Amino acid sequence: MKLLLTSAGIMNKSIHDTLVDMLDKPIGESSALCIPTAMYGHPWVGPGVQAWEFIKGDARNPMVNLGWKSVGVLELTALPSINKDRWVSLVQETDVLLVAGGDPLYLCYWMQQSGLADLLPSLRSVYVGMSAGSMVMAPHIGEYFVGWNPPNDSDETLNLVDFAMFPHVDHEMLPHNTMAHAEKWAADIQGPAYAIDDETAIKVIDGAVEVISEGNWKLFSS
Repeated sequence: MKLLLTSAGIMNKSIHDTLVDMLDKPIGESSALCIPTAMYGHPWVGPGVQAWEFIKGDARNPMVNLGWKSVGVLELTALPSINKDRWVSLVQETDVLLVAGGDPLYLCYWMQQSGLADLLPSLRSVYVGMSAGSMVMAPHIGEYFVGWNPPNDSDETLNLVDFAMFPHVDHEMLPHNTMAHAEKWAADIQGPAYAIDDETAIKVIDGAVEVISEGNWKLFSS
Protein backbone atom coordinates (compact mmCIF):
# COMPACT_ATOMS: atom_id res chain seq x y z
CA MET A 1 0.00 0.00 0.00
CA LYS A 2 0.98 3.63 -0.42
CA LEU A 3 1.63 5.66 2.73
CA LEU A 4 1.31 9.40 3.30
CA LEU A 5 2.42 9.98 6.88
CA THR A 6 1.57 13.46 8.12
CA SER A 7 1.88 15.34 11.38
CA ALA A 8 -1.46 17.18 11.19
CA GLY A 9 -3.26 16.21 8.00
CA ILE A 10 -3.24 17.75 4.54
CA MET A 11 -1.99 21.13 5.67
CA ASN A 12 -0.62 22.68 2.46
CA LYS A 13 -0.62 22.49 -1.33
CA SER A 14 2.49 20.32 -1.53
CA ILE A 15 0.99 17.61 0.67
CA HIS A 16 -2.39 17.93 -1.09
CA ASP A 17 -0.82 17.55 -4.53
CA THR A 18 1.15 14.53 -3.34
CA LEU A 19 -2.04 12.88 -2.11
CA VAL A 20 -3.77 13.44 -5.45
CA ASP A 21 -0.78 11.96 -7.30
CA MET A 22 -0.85 8.91 -5.05
CA LEU A 23 -4.59 8.40 -5.64
CA ASP A 24 -4.15 8.54 -9.43
CA LYS A 25 -7.55 10.24 -9.67
CA PRO A 26 -9.29 13.32 -8.25
CA ILE A 27 -10.30 13.39 -4.60
CA GLY A 28 -13.91 13.98 -5.71
CA GLU A 29 -13.88 10.57 -7.42
CA SER A 30 -12.30 8.72 -4.48
CA SER A 31 -13.91 6.85 -1.59
CA ALA A 32 -12.56 7.17 1.93
CA LEU A 33 -12.83 5.48 5.30
CA CYS A 34 -11.86 7.44 8.41
CA ILE A 35 -10.48 5.68 11.47
CA PRO A 36 -10.88 7.65 14.74
CA THR A 37 -9.74 4.86 17.08
CA ALA A 38 -6.43 6.37 18.24
CA MET A 39 -8.29 9.33 19.71
CA TYR A 40 -10.04 7.26 22.37
CA GLY A 41 -6.75 6.22 23.93
CA HIS A 42 -5.45 9.77 24.40
CA PRO A 43 -6.65 11.92 27.32
CA TRP A 44 -6.58 15.16 25.32
CA VAL A 45 -8.63 14.14 22.30
CA GLY A 46 -11.18 11.53 23.20
CA PRO A 47 -13.68 10.22 23.72
CA GLY A 48 -16.03 13.12 23.14
CA VAL A 49 -16.34 16.13 20.91
CA GLN A 50 -12.94 15.94 19.22
CA ALA A 51 -13.62 12.45 17.88
CA TRP A 52 -16.86 13.80 16.40
CA GLU A 53 -15.01 16.77 14.92
CA PHE A 54 -12.53 14.45 13.20
CA ILE A 55 -15.30 12.28 11.75
CA LYS A 56 -17.32 15.21 10.41
CA GLY A 57 -14.23 17.01 9.12
CA ASP A 58 -12.15 19.49 11.07
CA ALA A 59 -10.76 22.56 9.29
CA ARG A 60 -7.84 22.63 11.75
CA ASN A 61 -6.67 19.19 10.60
CA PRO A 62 -7.77 18.72 6.98
CA MET A 63 -8.36 15.08 6.09
CA VAL A 64 -11.99 14.06 6.12
CA ASN A 65 -13.25 17.37 4.74
CA LEU A 66 -11.31 17.42 1.46
CA GLY A 67 -14.27 16.70 -0.81
CA TRP A 68 -14.23 12.91 -1.06
CA LYS A 69 -16.83 11.13 -3.18
CA SER A 70 -17.86 9.23 -0.05
CA VAL A 71 -16.63 8.92 3.53
CA GLY A 72 -17.36 6.09 5.95
CA VAL A 73 -16.25 5.38 9.51
CA LEU A 74 -14.19 2.30 10.37
CA GLU A 75 -14.10 1.93 14.16
CA LEU A 76 -11.47 -0.67 14.97
CA THR A 77 -12.71 -1.44 18.50
CA ALA A 78 -15.98 -2.69 16.98
CA LEU A 79 -14.44 -4.96 14.34
CA PRO A 80 -13.64 -7.98 16.56
CA SER A 81 -17.38 -8.33 17.24
CA ILE A 82 -18.31 -8.22 13.54
CA ASN A 83 -17.97 -10.98 10.98
CA LYS A 84 -14.98 -10.22 8.72
CA ASP A 85 -17.18 -10.68 5.66
CA ARG A 86 -18.94 -7.45 6.67
CA TRP A 87 -15.89 -5.20 6.67
CA VAL A 88 -12.83 -6.69 4.93
CA SER A 89 -14.21 -6.19 1.43
CA LEU A 90 -15.18 -2.63 2.33
CA VAL A 91 -11.59 -1.86 3.32
CA GLN A 92 -10.18 -3.61 0.26
CA GLU A 93 -12.38 -1.61 -2.09
CA THR A 94 -11.89 1.87 -0.61
CA ASP A 95 -9.43 4.32 -2.17
CA VAL A 96 -8.02 5.90 0.97
CA LEU A 97 -7.82 5.28 4.72
CA LEU A 98 -7.76 8.45 6.85
CA VAL A 99 -6.30 7.60 10.24
CA ALA A 100 -6.64 10.08 13.11
CA GLY A 101 -4.08 11.03 15.70
CA GLY A 102 -4.27 10.18 19.38
CA ASP A 103 -2.36 7.41 21.15
CA PRO A 104 -0.17 5.33 18.81
CA LEU A 105 0.06 2.28 21.07
CA TYR A 106 -3.71 2.18 21.58
CA LEU A 107 -4.13 2.41 17.81
CA CYS A 108 -1.56 -0.32 17.22
CA TYR A 109 -3.28 -2.63 19.70
CA TRP A 110 -6.66 -2.26 18.01
CA MET A 111 -5.18 -2.56 14.52
CA GLN A 112 -3.79 -5.91 15.61
CA GLN A 113 -6.86 -7.05 17.56
CA SER A 114 -9.21 -6.15 14.71
CA GLY A 115 -7.14 -7.83 12.00
CA LEU A 116 -6.57 -4.61 10.07
CA ALA A 117 -2.80 -4.76 10.71
CA ASP A 118 -2.57 -8.07 8.82
CA LEU A 119 -4.61 -6.63 5.97
CA LEU A 120 -2.68 -3.38 5.50
CA PRO A 121 0.33 -4.61 3.46
CA SER A 122 -1.90 -6.12 0.76
CA LEU A 123 -4.20 -3.11 0.29
CA ARG A 124 -4.23 -0.99 -2.85
CA SER A 125 -5.52 1.95 -0.83
CA VAL A 126 -3.60 5.08 0.04
CA TYR A 127 -3.04 5.22 3.79
CA VAL A 128 -3.04 8.77 5.17
CA GLY A 129 -1.94 8.98 8.78
CA MET A 130 -2.08 11.97 11.09
CA SER A 131 0.27 12.09 14.11
CA ALA A 132 -0.33 8.76 15.92
CA GLY A 133 -1.89 7.44 12.72
CA SER A 134 1.54 7.94 11.13
CA MET A 135 3.69 6.93 14.10
CA VAL A 136 2.01 3.52 14.30
CA MET A 137 3.73 2.45 11.08
CA ALA A 138 7.18 2.58 12.73
CA PRO A 139 9.05 -0.31 14.38
CA HIS A 140 8.54 1.48 17.72
CA ILE A 141 7.72 4.95 19.00
CA GLY A 142 10.21 5.57 21.80
CA GLU A 143 9.58 6.03 25.51
CA TYR A 144 8.87 9.75 25.01
CA PHE A 145 5.52 8.98 23.41
CA VAL A 146 4.32 6.13 25.62
CA GLY A 147 0.97 7.01 27.18
CA TRP A 148 -1.49 4.13 27.05
CA ASN A 149 0.26 0.91 28.07
CA PRO A 150 -0.46 -2.18 25.95
CA PRO A 151 -0.66 -5.65 27.52
CA ASN A 152 2.91 -6.44 26.39
CA ASP A 153 4.21 -3.25 28.06
CA SER A 154 6.23 -2.40 24.93
CA ASP A 155 6.61 0.64 22.68
CA GLU A 156 6.69 -1.59 19.59
CA THR A 157 4.36 -0.70 16.74
CA LEU A 158 3.57 -2.18 13.31
CA ASN A 159 7.05 -2.12 11.73
CA LEU A 160 5.66 -1.38 8.25
CA VAL A 161 8.31 1.29 7.68
CA ASP A 162 11.91 1.24 8.90
CA PHE A 163 11.90 4.66 10.57
CA ALA A 164 10.26 6.35 13.55
CA MET A 165 8.48 9.73 13.64
CA PHE A 166 8.37 12.67 16.05
CA PRO A 167 5.39 14.84 14.92
CA HIS A 168 4.30 18.42 15.70
CA VAL A 169 7.78 19.91 15.98
CA ASP A 170 7.63 23.49 17.32
CA HIS A 171 3.85 23.41 17.72
CA GLU A 172 2.65 26.37 19.80
CA MET A 173 0.42 24.15 21.96
CA LEU A 174 3.16 21.57 22.59
CA PRO A 175 6.09 23.43 24.18
CA HIS A 176 8.13 20.25 24.70
CA ASN A 177 7.97 19.24 21.04
CA THR A 178 11.10 21.13 20.09
CA MET A 179 13.81 19.98 17.71
CA ALA A 180 16.12 19.70 20.73
CA HIS A 181 13.70 17.29 22.43
CA ALA A 182 13.35 15.40 19.16
CA GLU A 183 17.12 14.94 19.04
CA LYS A 184 17.10 13.45 22.56
CA TRP A 185 14.21 11.16 21.57
CA ALA A 186 16.04 10.06 18.42
CA ALA A 187 19.13 9.12 20.42
CA ASP A 188 17.14 6.23 21.94
CA ILE A 189 15.66 5.10 18.62
CA GLN A 190 17.48 2.24 16.92
CA GLY A 191 17.38 3.25 13.29
CA PRO A 192 16.37 6.29 11.25
CA ALA A 193 14.06 8.81 12.90
CA TYR A 194 12.30 11.83 11.42
CA ALA A 195 11.22 14.91 13.32
CA ILE A 196 8.56 16.79 11.33
CA ASP A 197 6.38 19.84 11.82
CA ASP A 198 2.75 20.20 10.77
CA GLU A 199 3.71 21.44 7.29
CA THR A 200 5.60 18.23 6.54
CA ALA A 201 4.66 14.70 5.47
CA ILE A 202 6.55 11.54 4.53
CA LYS A 203 5.56 9.62 1.40
CA VAL A 204 6.41 5.92 1.24
CA ILE A 205 5.80 3.77 -1.84
CA ASP A 206 7.39 0.32 -2.16
CA GLY A 207 9.91 1.24 0.52
CA ALA A 208 11.03 4.45 -1.21
CA VAL A 209 10.84 7.39 1.20
CA GLU A 210 10.32 11.02 0.18
CA VAL A 211 9.82 14.01 2.47
CA ILE A 212 7.18 16.52 1.35
CA SER A 213 7.56 19.79 3.20
CA GLU A 214 6.77 23.47 3.28
CA GLY A 215 8.07 23.66 6.83
CA ASN A 216 10.75 22.22 9.11
CA TRP A 217 12.01 18.67 9.46
CA LYS A 218 15.13 16.70 10.26
CA LEU A 219 16.35 13.14 9.77
CA PHE A 220 18.31 11.63 12.64
CA SER A 221 20.35 8.48 11.95
CA SER A 222 21.50 6.46 14.92
